[in-house]
Amino acid sequence: MTRIELTYAFDAYCGWCYGFSPALHDFAAANADRIRLRVLSGGLFSGTAAGPISAYPHIPEANERITRLTGVTFGDRYVQMLADGTTVMDSTAAAAGLAALRRQAPERVLEFTAAIQNAWYQQGCDLRDAAVYRAIAAEHGLDVEAVAEAWNDRSALVEAESDFRTVRQLDVHQYPTLLVHTATGTHRLGGPATSAEALTRALDAHMAPIAH
Repeated sequence: MTRIELTYAFDAYCGWCYGFSPALHDFAAANADRIRLRVLSGGLFSGTAAGPISAYPHIPEANERITRLTGVTFGDRYVQMLADGTTVMDSTAAAAGLAALRRQAPERVLEFTAAIQNAWYQQGCDLRDAAVYRAIAAEHGLDVEAVAEAWNDRSALVEAESDFRTVRQLDVHQYPTLLVHTATGTHRLGGPATSAEALTRALDAHMAPIAH
């Protein structure tokens, strides 16, 4: 069967990405034999946009809407962190963490995105802390020291910045964005509240011309 290329642009601090995650994971699992999925970090809170979570007062209301539309919940530690407001959101650090994990097992990258989201949205961890990625590496049976080395020698940071550039080249400006690459071009597949079943139906429509 012909496998089709997909790109998922996400950000660790994007609540809608967190809400979209269960559907995306179910979709990817159901279509594993016919898709190749790459995951890129988008850099939502990078550069001058990085800052304390209190600088974004819309977040609590947005989280309520995310729960209402997707069913995901936010952990008590995250809620406490949100109320405190001092933790800095820095997408570059989070993207470097994902890059350090991803290079160990690229085919498991969705597992790592979910683990990072869990660290933030459930456990209220500071994603600028290398210990977060060491813990994820240990939990997922990766080489912990290799992950730490990638973080410390800044090679993961280089990969993160490459992700940001690629996302910009794809003209992605909002997250989550799931793209399907076909002979007719690159097309968006679904939205942040789209179910796994609806994503599969949309994929079917794009793959139909390939099958004939």
